[in-house]
Amino acid sequence: MSEFDEFVEALFAQMEVELNEEQNISNMYESSAKDIPPFDRLESVCGDVFSSVQQKAADFLKLQPNENVTLQYPELMELKGVKGKKVFCGADSEGFVASLFNAVAKQDNTRIVKLIEENPAKYLVYSTYAIQYISRITTTYGDYMDNTIFVNKFILKRYPVIILSKMANTPANHSRVQSGYVGAVKMTILEECIHSMQEALYQQNRQAAIGVNTINESLAQTVLDLDSKDVGALSEYLKLQPVPDDFPFAQKANLFFFLNPDHFLAEQMGPDIMTFSRVSVDPNITKYIPDITKTYIEWLPHIQKHHTAFTVMEGMAAYALKHLLQNDENYAEYQNTFTSADTSSYQVRKDLGMNFVEYVADKTGNGCFASMLDAPPSTFELKDPTKYVQRVGS
Repeated sequence: MSEFDEFVEALFAQMEVELNEEQNISNMYESSAKDIPPFDRLESVCGDVFSSVQQKAADFLKLQPNENVTLQYPELMELKGVKGKKVFCGADSEGFVASLFNAVAKQDNTRIVKLIEENPAKYLVYSTYAIQYISRITTTYGDYMDNTIFVNKFILKRYPVIILSKMANTPANHSRVQSGYVGAVKMTILEECIHSMQEALYQQNRQAAIGVNTINESLAQTVLDLDSKDVGALSEYLKLQPVPDDFPFAQKANLFFFLNPDHFLAEQMGPDIMTFSRVSVDPNITKYIPDITKTYIEWLPHIQKHHTAFTVMEGMAAYALKHLLQNDENYAEYQNTFTSADTSSYQVRKDLGMNFVEYVADKTGNGCFASMLDAPPSTFELKDPTKYVQRVGS
């Protein structure tokens, strides 16, 4: 087995829990569906609630609804392809990312090995996205991109059947799960309709992510171009886990993943990195990679713009969800029957965004939402919303 073959096996080993969960969901649905009375078709439920939910969100936020938005209902394989399209990268990387996500979705080891051989730097950057994005599919009900709301049919078609199969299969429980199912759809449509109204922030987020990924590709290539002796010496200095000499790609991959600014700067500086404009790097590192300080400084404004755009986008959706569905019976039943606690970094940023939005709305009124799109906060203002209120209110 070649080194690249072993690298691909390691990729799928990192996704084993999620892949098993996908299979378990499919198996539980297939084994239970014949004994469970049918639920309403997902397309029908979405069609029933879409217009009213979209208008409610637009009225509440005082924003224009996106009249061009359409709904699609991808199953598992198609949804993994959608996730690949949501990796914002330079035009010269789009084909590679699409091929990688397609190969990962199909668990096509041979194709992934060829992609590593074709462009190892791009693989190092975008394989992490494949792991992260595909791993979240079983907890993501919807996505928005380019005037399309993607409703996760793989989950929303199967969860009601699975949930009822774990309860007593009675008409009363069926009614409860049906109500929770409608609540899940309302939540999904509401959040994604709001994202469809956030074009300015959406474009800021896209361009910032492209900047981040372009810089990461350049750093990956720099690491791959290092002499093997330098890789070994720098890895030893950084106390990285030793890798046998007959795995040179893995040695360089370990070094890149450690020096990747998402990891390296966050480990060094913590969350305050989002307000920094300068960084300093250990001379024992710059001895081997002289331009790494410049690379990190170039990376900072991109990641900060991504952080603010993403956090406000999600926070605005969470704020509207809280206020528009707090008394909705279907949403309450969804919370009773469908949900589990989420303490992921994604949820942390969502909570940060909602706290920011709630503070600004409380101080300035609901007219603030348009201002957030046209004049988004800085990372300083996101951390201290009083500064943002002073700026937009002046």
